[in-house]
Amino acid sequence: MNNFLHKLFGTTPGKGVQPKEAIAYSVTGIGQNFICTIIGSYLTVFMTDALLFGAKDTKIGIIDGALAVAILMLVTRVFDAFNDPIMGSVVDKTRTKWGKCRPYLKWMAIPIGICTILCFLPVFTAKTVWSFAVISILYVIWSVVYTVADVPYWGLSTCLTNDTTVRGNILTVARLACTVGAGIVTIGVPILTDAITSKYKYTADMTEQIAVEKASEIAELVTKQGISAEEAINSFVGTVMPDFTMANADTLKWTYFICAVAFVIIAMPMFFYGFKNTKERFTAEDEAPSFIHNLKLLFKNKELLLIVLSGILGGARMVYTYTGGLYFAKYVLKNEGLYGIITMLVIPGGLVASLLVPFLTKKFTKKYTYIFVHIFGGIVMAVMYFVGYDAPWKLVVAAIGLILLGIPQGVNNIMTYAMIGDTVDYLEWKTGERGEGICFAMQTLINKIGMAVGAFIGVISMYVAGINPETGYVDSPGTLWNMLILSGVISMFACAVPMFFYTVTEKRQREMVAEIAARKSK
Repeated sequence: MNNFLHKLFGTTPGKGVQPKEAIAYSVTGIGQNFICTIIGSYLTVFMTDALLFGAKDTKIGIIDGALAVAILMLVTRVFDAFNDPIMGSVVDKTRTKWGKCRPYLKWMAIPIGICTILCFLPVFTAKTVWSFAVISILYVIWSVVYTVADVPYWGLSTCLTNDTTVRGNILTVARLACTVGAGIVTIGVPILTDAITSKYKYTADMTEQIAVEKASEIAELVTKQGISAEEAINSFVGTVMPDFTMANADTLKWTYFICAVAFVIIAMPMFFYGFKNTKERFTAEDEAPSFIHNLKLLFKNKELLLIVLSGILGGARMVYTYTGGLYFAKYVLKNEGLYGIITMLVIPGGLVASLLVPFLTKKFTKKYTYIFVHIFGGIVMAVMYFVGYDAPWKLVVAAIGLILLGIPQGVNNIMTYAMIGDTVDYLEWKTGERGEGICFAMQTLINKIGMAVGAFIGVISMYVAGINPETGYVDSPGTLWNMLILSGVISMFACAVPMFFYTVTEKRQREMVAEIAARKSK
């Protein structure tokens, strides 16, 4: 088994980073994604569906409730993303007996857990301004606290080893572990909430009966407005039976709260395990740099800035796996549990792509692998957009498309971390300073921009499509589909463009590491 693990990670027995550390690093990633996903995927739904801020009659001041939630998600995440460089600078200034990155896994586990649970407290009252205000404050606090652990976690990968191949293998396994953690939350929570609230919803028999009773009115809508029969039926039948809207919302509140508590309890020990079983080998020992100095370093790292630009442009490429996908499953497909299937369909392609990353990198380099898979993803999503979803065969095409979209998702989940690790070496080669914290702060910035865009587009799509979470009525299901898929098409193509100018190849990275070692030996 030990020989297999050494082969998997490319490590050398008794020398440098060991498999035990790589496994501990990956375990922490699972716990981290339990926390990140319960907030990133379900706090929005908690606000729109459980607290009913998405209901059509809800106002936060003069703004519609759904718009207020969308703005909160966007502004908070963007604000938090631009806190990442500050945290990166703090990491680079950190000097402890444990290193500069590891201590934060120990210090921040409990604060992150507490803040996560507070965001889902079931005591909040539906549709009230004070509830919205308190959750907004708690969400901002959670974002800052999470950043304090997130930035050093990813920076730790460059402190474990400076071998780009080993680091790439460790990050491949870590990202797979993170995907597992996110997948458990993404798949499990909707199945649970759908099952628990099913007693408050229309059954298929009820919907069919109403469709028969309203057949003439439905036919008239189809003829006059040019909409599908499904859209016409949705104008008469919602999701939740009118007499049970508040009971459904209250049940959702408690379900999300219990889920948050459960995942926090499981995740906390994983942070401590990662702290205890890793070791930092490559960290600066000289005087800690200032924040301004780190910003100057950031702008000297042009290769990193290209990755950041690509990540920002690609913020909407996987928007259907965020809140928008859950809304689509819940209100258009009429089965919240299908959101799990939507996300599971991406996993096979992502898993295959993740396992092939070392081969693809060796064959085509990181740069061209990244470019090609995103162009491929853009083409797949364009086909999905023009085919649509409103027939069984179209849903089959969409399912195949989701499987194929796992390829760019799997490659991106690993490749950007490995490329940022290479830019740390590039920065040291160019300036003599590594700046792991400030460099990997850009990765967390990219992630948070993606989460911000995903949540924002999801809620805006819900709002424009005319979804009312209180009743489940949907005015225009097609609008939700079009906004989710078209935004992904644009984002897939756009994110490939900056990478044509990226120049750190695997060969060049090794040459830079050798030159750095030669300088230090003198």
